[in-house]
Amino acid sequence: MVTIAGTILAVAFAVWLIPSGHLFAAAALIGLTVATDMVDGTMARMQGGGTKFGAVLDATCDRLSDGAIFAGLAIYFVLHDPGEVALLSATLLILVCSQVTSYVKARAEASDIKVVGGLIERPERLIIGLVAIGLHGLGLPYILAIGLWTLAAGSAYTVIERLIITARADNATETIAAPVGAREFSKPEGTH
Repeated sequence: MVTIAGTILAVAFAVWLIPSGHLFAAAALIGLTVATDMVDGTMARMQGGGTKFGAVLDATCDRLSDGAIFAGLAIYFVLHDPGEVALLSATLLILVCSQVTSYVKARAEASDIKVVGGLIERPERLIIGLVAIGLHGLGLPYILAIGLWTLAAGSAYTVIERLIITARADNATETIAAPVGAREFSKPEGTH
């Protein structure tokens, strides 16, 4: 329940406060909600109360709140600083790479390949992103550019890093089974 409530609040703060220019308040409130969610998830796992569905729900909610933060920031640039194409581009790169970083890990693990680590994972992305957004809201504009370009470069690097980790795994070259319900395309239907 904490995960769902935290996600709803984080998304609401991200799509309401960031585009409207209330950057410090947005960073503080989003930081509080995602920190509460992170602690709740960790406590559940430590107490043996975590479930497979809970892990999927938590990961899904994390993607929603992360996406909302950077989508809100993209909207902020469009509304308040439309000439800032470079930072808008960095924000969109972060948005895409943060989702792909998680996807690479999930897809690798679904293929029984363990992916551990990465330069920019969710905690780093949130800390750097929210601190940069909050400080920009307090009148320190260069911090936002530094934070966003650091995240953009680091997030792109992390996607590549996780792909390399996956490619180097001992079982990376094993063949995979056809998807359930797939048919063979090499033979015309009706022939055996």
